[in-house]
Amino acid sequence: MSGNGNSNSNRIEGIILDWAGTAVDFGCFAPVNVFIDIFRQAGIEVTMEEARGPMGMLKIDHIRAMLSMPRVSALWQEQYGRPFNEQDVEALYAEFEPALMTSLSHYTDPIPGVIDTVEALRVKGLRIGSTTGYTSSMMEVVVSHARAKGYSPDFVVTPDDTGSNGRPYPYMIYRNMEQLKLSASWKVVKAGDTVSDIREGVQAGVWTVGVVIGSSELGYCQEDFDRLSEAERAEAVARTRKVFMENGADFCLDRMSELPSLIEEINEKLTRGLRPGCECVR
Repeated sequence: MSGNGNSNSNRIEGIILDWAGTAVDFGCFAPVNVFIDIFRQAGIEVTMEEARGPMGMLKIDHIRAMLSMPRVSALWQEQYGRPFNEQDVEALYAEFEPALMTSLSHYTDPIPGVIDTVEALRVKGLRIGSTTGYTSSMMEVVVSHARAKGYSPDFVVTPDDTGSNGRPYPYMIYRNMEQLKLSASWKVVKAGDTVSDIREGVQAGVWTVGVVIGSSELGYCQEDFDRLSEAERAEAVARTRKVFMENGADFCLDRMSELPSLIEEINEKLTRGLRPGCECVR
């Protein structure tokens, strides 16, 4: 089935993938380190967990969300004698963007299994779209480097294409659907590695899948994850799956390589009239 808008077939037509932490940049480290650095320069020590919490959002929204966290907000009040304001958000973002652009090209390696998985999906006639929390200028760097390394989806949408309405708004998914000629939201799968990804998929009414290993939510680089004992690994994976499911994911996968078989499972559910978000599909 190609994504040709054939509404008579109860089959998945397209997959929409997140970028960092899902398709490239195992652990989603490019932005995390920069968030920690810019807050440190402003005199605020944030934790790795705080820096990761809003991951997947448009980056200026991410900064606003971090500043709104009670502990970070209190530290800002203590440091500056006043609550943070929109000028502070913009000043931090003005530091963030050039710092990220400097390092971004180093965080574009496809996550193991992604290239083969995308090829397998294309062989089945599926279209491959993508959404991101990065801006268009950031994505120019990521897309060109990832393409050179073998990963290139059919379409890329950034929040710049949707009036800066990034996740959890569903508009980037809808823009992919329009461009790729996907005929219905229930014939689309969104896969991502953050709570923002899950919320984006749920609000778009598509099948929503959390991918655990390599995710920002899991929070490990490849080397540190590989060093974990089997028990530690199982605990970390279970914790991450729980977060995704609690936020409305229809399914969770350990790895992207499991996606083609999940598509077959979803196709079978579609023939039985099941739709995304049904409790019965989980």
